[in-house]
Amino acid sequence: MSPTITTSSEANGNVSAATARAAATAAATAEQSGPRTVTLAKALNTAMADAMHADPSVLVFGEDVGMLGGVFRITDGLTKTFGKNRCFDTPLAESGIVGMAVGMAMNGMRPVIEMQFDAFAYPAFEQIVSHVAKMHNRTKGTVKLPMVIRVPYAGGIGGVEHHCDSSEAYYAHTAGLKVFTPATVADGYRMLREAIDSDDPVMFMEPKKLYWSKDQVDLDALRTEHTENTERGTSSEGRAAVARPGTDATLIAYGPSVPTALAAAAAAAEEGRSLEVIDVRSIVPFDDETVCASVRKTGRAVVIAEAHGFASVSSEIVARVQERCFHHLAAPILRVTGFDVPYPAPKLEHYYLPGVDRILDAVDDLQWED
Repeated sequence: MSPTITTSSEANGNVSAATARAAATAAATAEQSGPRTVTLAKALNTAMADAMHADPSVLVFGEDVGMLGGVFRITDGLTKTFGKNRCFDTPLAESGIVGMAVGMAMNGMRPVIEMQFDAFAYPAFEQIVSHVAKMHNRTKGTVKLPMVIRVPYAGGIGGVEHHCDSSEAYYAHTAGLKVFTPATVADGYRMLREAIDSDDPVMFMEPKKLYWSKDQVDLDALRTEHTENTERGTSSEGRAAVARPGTDATLIAYGPSVPTALAAAAAAAEEGRSLEVIDVRSIVPFDDETVCASVRKTGRAVVIAEAHGFASVSSEIVARVQERCFHHLAAPILRVTGFDVPYPAPKLEHYYLPGVDRILDAVDDLQWED
């Protein structure tokens, strides 16, 4: 039997559920209307709050996500607003967290769970691969699992090895899972709302070093966009974005590597070279059309990712582009990735992570001679 879901106001018996949700939504809209400086962390927090206001079946749980607001404070204030039945802490047992979410999703809820750190999710890997990814197919489509597994991932924060894994390839390789990774503040809101709305399970990979990145964003406009897309049945799911137009070569990146690719493109422009930057955004499903259109135009490409290069998402991107763009290529596709070693100590991570110089060196190696 499903637990009763109430907001904190409803629990006190002060107002009806509909009135509470409407008042909270109006207050949030009034506070956040118009463009303002927003962090990725705030955009993700707002996306969850708006989803919880809109749908009482959405709930958030995980380790320390309640009163603490999560290690990175992404769930800050959700317990205070919605009560302990809607946002709550769990024991330190990732397999149990995912297993409980599976049962809830099978019974009509939309759980959004946090794995706290990338490598902390591995104890739940069996649940994710054997049950989360396979339930819909196993039941011939009769059972859906509308659940989101939020995974703060990758490096750049000075963390030790068990806190800086780039684990996206494990999930991308697992049929039955969607894999999203936003690189901008606006996409953080946009893509998390879409992930929560999805009837399929989503691995939502959050670049932890970008949590404090800032941009001028109109959250109210993003809410309106989401409502209109929902009414039209459209979304940005599975679509890459041209983050910077260019003509000479294409830099293909996702998640934490997108700002680095943009910085490399800006540096190249000072040397007279025009680099287009593609933000993959959705690893699964993958947008072959946008990525390949860019490579066909430029004839050259470099794929950038923090994860190890061997048997990786970057390997898959190279293979897909080569298969579809072979006759348009002026040079082999190159990669700039993390090295094939365990994640290094904090003082050494800047050597390990792809940087502007390594990217520009790869661009220089794209056989520019006629």
